[in-house]
Amino acid sequence: MKAKEPKWEFRARFRRSAFGWKSQPAIKRIKEAVSEIKKVGRKDRLLAAAGAVLLIEKLSPALERIDSSSGAIGTAVNNALDVLVPLIAGAPADVKTRDAWLERLWDAYQEDAMPYIEQLGDSWGELCATKEVASRWADRLLGPCKMVWDPSSDQRGFFKGTTVCLSALLAAERHDELLALLEMAPNQIWDYREYGVRALAAMGQTTEALRYAEAERGINDSPVAMARMCEQVLLSSGEIDEAYQRYGIEANRAGTYIAWFRSVARTYPHKEPGTILSDLVAATPGEEGKWFAAAKSAQLFDEAIELARRTPCSPQTLTRAARDFKEKNPAFAIEAGMAALRWLVEGYGYEITGADVQVAFEHTMAAGENAGVAQNTEQRVLSLVSTECFADGFATRILRRLLDLS
Repeated sequence: MKAKEPKWEFRARFRRSAFGWKSQPAIKRIKEAVSEIKKVGRKDRLLAAAGAVLLIEKLSPALERIDSSSGAIGTAVNNALDVLVPLIAGAPADVKTRDAWLERLWDAYQEDAMPYIEQLGDSWGELCATKEVASRWADRLLGPCKMVWDPSSDQRGFFKGTTVCLSALLAAERHDELLALLEMAPNQIWDYREYGVRALAAMGQTTEALRYAEAERGINDSPVAMARMCEQVLLSSGEIDEAYQRYGIEANRAGTYIAWFRSVARTYPHKEPGTILSDLVAATPGEEGKWFAAAKSAQLFDEAIELARRTPCSPQTLTRAARDFKEKNPAFAIEAGMAALRWLVEGYGYEITGADVQVAFEHTMAAGENAGVAQNTEQRVLSLVSTECFADGFATRILRRLLDLS
């Protein structure tokens, strides 16, 4: 007996233009819908996949009027698709059911005007689930792709199914046809060329894959995306050291310096943290101070202080280090606090207030007390505020008052 499909709560919430222009209510509803589908998936993967298809169909129409300038709604949709696509791909669906799902997703993909669900194109081979289904989609789309890329065709232009076709060819393991199609592309953009890299790698041609990736770099191509693909090719071939040397630093770029360091360290656990830190610092000349937090998190305390002294580092970050280590590592805390005071005196920091200066001073002096060098620490602060070129600065005036010099 066929299981009864649940009455999805999200269905009514994702009406066309349901959210107006505000993104936060939509983001909340997307998360709730994904949670609802995942909950069903714990008992029935097939029903969860059906719900995932339904939600993807409804996303773009429901979100079409939202102000997406911040990027928050786009990120929420991408995060949702990261969950929904594997649910659909991994569902134990028969061919008839999967074909019906793919037709519905294809229609939604074609009507995605904003676009919100464009990453479905890159996932199409995965959604097909089998080589046979992927090959049928490749056959369906290969003709239109060739037509719009044929320089002699009067239909030359843009075809929204291009990425779908490339993904299907790759999943169908029709690598030679994929590479031949890419040769016709009027613009060798990375979004297309990465499929050539994947095809060559799948054929065991690692050197050719890397050469293909690095050829004809466009000014709008993402060097990070390219490095990540090349790193993946080498890692999957067991060439770990070469992957690190050639692409490891660039491929693991992240939103913050500490996240960047941790990403490299996670990918290459055999590498010493000090070596990774040194290589990251070398790759970002003039930004040494920004690596302080990464060095501290790896307990590379001497290196952290040396970096904080070389170029400006956030005074607030340094002050937090002085606060956190004033008891368990007071020597490090003193140096972190002194670095914070130095950059404050020199005018660095974002939206600095008098409280920031006072807190940095207090934690530095507390660390000095704990280390038994309170007088020396106070003398160092005094020497700092006596620097002639900063005598009238905002932070200097506060420190002089704290030192009873005013």
